[in-house]
Parts: sequence; structure tokens; C-alpha cells
Amino acid sequence: MLSLEQSLEAFQILGRFISQYDDERVDEDLQKLNKHFLKEYRICIKDAELFNHWFTEENLHFALEEWSKALTKEQLEAWTIDYPRDYFEHKRGMKTIAIIMAGNIPLVGFHDLLSVLISGNKALIKPSSDDAKLIPFICQILVAINPEFAKQLEFAEGQMKNFDAVIATGSDNSSRYFESYFGKYPHIIRKNRSSVALLSGDESQDELEKLGEDVFRFFGLGCRNVSKVYVPQDFDIQKIFEAFYKYKYIGDHNKYGNNYDYNRAIFLMEHHDFLENGFFIIKENENLHAPVSVLHYERYQDLASVKANLEEQAEQIQCIVSEIEEMETAVPLGDSQKPRLWDYADNVDTLEFLRRV
Repeated sequence: MLSLEQSLEAFQILGRFISQYDDERVDEDLQKLNKHFLKEYRICIKDAELFNHWFTEENLHFALEEWSKALTKEQLEAWTIDYPRDYFEHKRGMKTIAIIMAGNIPLVGFHDLLSVLISGNKALIKPSSDDAKLIPFICQILVAINPEFAKQLEFAEGQMKNFDAVIATGSDNSSRYFESYFGKYPHIIRKNRSSVALLSGDESQDELEKLGEDVFRFFGLGCRNVSKVYVPQDFDIQKIFEAFYKYKYIGDHNKYGNNYDYNRAIFLMEHHDFLENGFFIIKENENLHAPVSVLHYERYQDLASVKANLEEQAEQIQCIVSEIEEMETAVPLGDSQKPRLWDYADNVDTLEFLRRV
């Protein structure tokens, strides 16, 4: 079994390797890897885009860049340093953890894989059919960095069996199946969640443009994408349209554009009140979740009332984006798709869960 130090070193090398989606690094640790895998890596990125048209080159590069920033010595140590040693090195031997991955955004299942491997357990992986290229390739690189990882990696074919616990991510519908099938095992089963923004009304043009990153990155398909914004009672919604105009290119994407056309047509036929600008729709609605190309908004009277509203809906919210000082746990505008290693999905500590298996 790999020690914590060996695992951390391997993931640091992996982080530097995947940062080479554009330019090759001058790095002694990567020379052999690059000779055998760098060309294949870039082909894999192209294949991922061809296989799933939501995975554009820009979004793939963004996801890989963010993971390369996370897999540094500083970030990995900051994540693991506060946990007791037995979270990572234990005498009971490794457990097999089934990981059923989502595929809504590139590498969305990688954090679960990282957690299982770094905790000294074995990952039985079921990648999403929508993200079936990068995860297997990254596992191949890990084994090339340290062959001991081969003992900790297995890809499930057909029905999953012979495992000790489950981490499954999917929709509200699939979660019911997961609960039925995996409920008898120790498990983390994730359902649909949405993210929201809370504006004070004093945000600058630059800050509102950053909010556009939270809304449009990955076409709004991630649980950390902002799908609803809370604004003060007298807020001018046109400010959002003006700030978001820099993202108009997103409307040229065929799949996104089809969603925009469809939602606009439905709202027109059903005589809904909404505003649109040719590539996205903003609509007053209390629901947290909005379809692709649509942003919901809700006006509030005072901060105390909206905070109480958000607390009531906490189980449905992945993260809150805001620059308001009173929102202590909020993510800064523009950073919703830049989670840190300790920003666990659904606020469930994966390493703590794995220790109890």
C-alpha cells in the first residue's frame, strides 16, 4: 500500500502532467511520461470533445487547468494536514469503494477518485458514458507514475459487485435507483443541487461580469453553476444583461443554442413574462433550478429574510456566490467553478466517510 507521502508525490506529478494540455513543461519528473503519453493525452482531449459536444476545448482546458492548480504540494498538504494519519494509512487493509460518476462536466468524478486513492482504498470505477475518455486515461497515467496504483484501480464492466461502500452521483431520478440498489451498503448518494448568487446591488460592472462566469461556464450544466440570483427589490435587471453581453459567443454553440431556442419558444407559447437578449433568458421565478440558457431571479426586501430563505433550502443548494461580507461561507463572484480540495460536494466530508467504511 502506498504511503501518504507517496500518494501526494504521485498526484503532484499528475497535476503537472495534465497542465500540459497546450504547452510542454520543462520538468525532469515528466520526461519519461511525456515521451510515452503526452501526444496520446492531447489526442484524448480531442476525443473527449468529439465524443461529447458539451465538452468544448475551452471548457476541457479550464477543467484541466483548475485540477492542475489543485494538485500541487501546497494544496494537497493543506487538504490532508488536519486529518489524523490513520485516515490515510491503516492496518485493516484497503476497502473497495464503488464510484458511480456523473458526466455533466469534465472530470466531475475525479475528486471522489482522488479521495478513495489517497485514503489507501481501492476504487471500483463506473465512469459516465458522457465522460468516458479522460478518467480512464488519467488512471493510466497514475499507474505509469507509480505502478502500485494498479492495485487500487478497477473499472466496472456490467453489474457492479464485490465492493464495501458506494459513492454515487446522479440526478434525483437516478438517486432513487441508487438508494434502492446500494442502500444496504455504506454510501454517499448525491442528488440534483443548484447554486445561487446573492447580490447587494452595489456590485461593479466587473463583478457582475465575473458572475457571468458562474452562470455560463460549462454551459450551466454543473451543480456549482449559478442558476438563480437574488437581487434587492429596486435592482435594475438590465445591469445583468449588460454585464453578461461578453458571453454572447455561447449562443453560437449548437447544443446550447438549441436549448435557448426551445426554452424561448415554450415561454412565448405559454405567455410567460421573461427578458432575453438573443443568447440567454432571465425570468422571475422562485425555483432554484433553471434549464440551460435560463437564469431565474428573485427580489428580496432585506438580507435577514433572504438568508433565512437560503437556510430553508440548504439541502438543495451546492454553493452560494456573493461579495456580501455577512455571507461568511459564500464563494466570491467568478469562483464557483474553482472549488478547493476541501470544498466537498453536498458538504459531505468524503475522507471522513471513507474512514468509517
